[in-house]
Amino acid sequence: MATAAANDSEGGGGMTLTTKIVIGMVAGLVVGVLFNVIDSPFINEHIVGGLFAMIGKMFVNGLKMLVVPLVIFSLICGVTGIGDIRLLGRVGGKSFALYMATTAIAITLAIVIASIIAPGAGFDMTGVKAGTVAAKEAPTVWDVFAGIVPTNPIAAFAEGKMLQVIFYVIVIGIAALMLGDRSKGFVEACEYMNELMMKVVEIVMMFAPYGVFCLIAKTFAQQGIELFIPVLAYVVTLVSALFLHLFVTLMIMLKVLSGLNPITFMKKIRPAQIFAFSTASSNATIPVTFRCVTQRIGADNSVASFTVPFGATINMDGTAIMQGVATVFLANVYSIDLGLMGYLTVIGMAVLASIGTAGVPGVGLVMLTMVLAQVGLPIEGIALILGVDRLMDMIRTAVNITGDAVVSTIVAKSEGKLDMAVFEDPDAGALSEGEFEIDEEAEARLAAAARPHDRA
Repeated sequence: MATAAANDSEGGGGMTLTTKIVIGMVAGLVVGVLFNVIDSPFINEHIVGGLFAMIGKMFVNGLKMLVVPLVIFSLICGVTGIGDIRLLGRVGGKSFALYMATTAIAITLAIVIASIIAPGAGFDMTGVKAGTVAAKEAPTVWDVFAGIVPTNPIAAFAEGKMLQVIFYVIVIGIAALMLGDRSKGFVEACEYMNELMMKVVEIVMMFAPYGVFCLIAKTFAQQGIELFIPVLAYVVTLVSALFLHLFVTLMIMLKVLSGLNPITFMKKIRPAQIFAFSTASSNATIPVTFRCVTQRIGADNSVASFTVPFGATINMDGTAIMQGVATVFLANVYSIDLGLMGYLTVIGMAVLASIGTAGVPGVGLVMLTMVLAQVGLPIEGIALILGVDRLMDMIRTAVNITGDAVVSTIVAKSEGKLDMAVFEDPDAGALSEGEFEIDEEAEARLAAAARPHDRA
């Protein structure tokens, strides 16, 4: 079916949605810093805390409302589209191994870089208040895997517990495969619903520039730049580790394991990175990541429908890097020598915690409490990094979803499920001003569905 996405391109004369979002992000940064400097009670209460907060929350909620139905229908279509349970197991095994490997590499890299730079050495603790994040007990590996099976699928859907949702939907897809031809109507209905949800994604994305502007403006108006000064060494170390993993580790992995051009890949995934940076939520970015991986990069739906939501749930490269840097930082602040076993414990804890942790804003701090408790570092030390965590969360979320896209692309390429024509076409899947017009075929189908059925 010829869609508007195929007809509208960056060369079509209209400004692309990505360009609009970048403009909104830059404008939000400027306005946010300006409002922070002005520090007007009226602006803070009614503009930043009122209008900007409302629009930003509405936009994020709009993305979140798409996640569960999009995962359900795309994953069912993916499982039934694969048609072979053994192939599904192979895709799942590759994805899990790669996600765990990238997380382990990420936190190891973070610890090495932090050990070299040594942030926190000689830090003055005067005036530091107690932390506001409560410690969380570390789950056992058995609890993590047992929790994947939902006791109530409806509750899992309602609460957005993605590992449980993915498990249940995969079981439904496998059952549909086992029923054979009797599942034809069910599969066709899911395919239609999948197309419908992708159209809803496009509608929500129409408002992306405004939502991004408000989210960025609100963040910088409330946080300001001065919060970075006391923990500048921590911020520099963390950002350096995140960028090194993003532009070097992941791109080398992509090139070595798939042979694809990393520069082309980065151009294709840019819209999802911008959304991730704005929302600081891997789960909220799932619809955009999925669209980029399938329509911009060319991964088949049968692979991406599994790897993207799976990665958003268990792949926490950026969060793992934060935990590694924060642990070294706090160990230096409190003059505690963790030793080799302590750092190995941090690596193991970060990888384990990432499996059962939701991809929502601020979850990194909760995971960090488990790591600190495990190696005997004071939980109240989190107060030192609490002020800058929101901005750091935005960067590490962009790293998280890039890792999701890299693994999805590698797995799709290894399975022969990557359309190279789409990957090499710079205009493939590009959004522009005319993107949201429904094509004639879709319009005719919707009109037919709206007509009353003929009665005998």
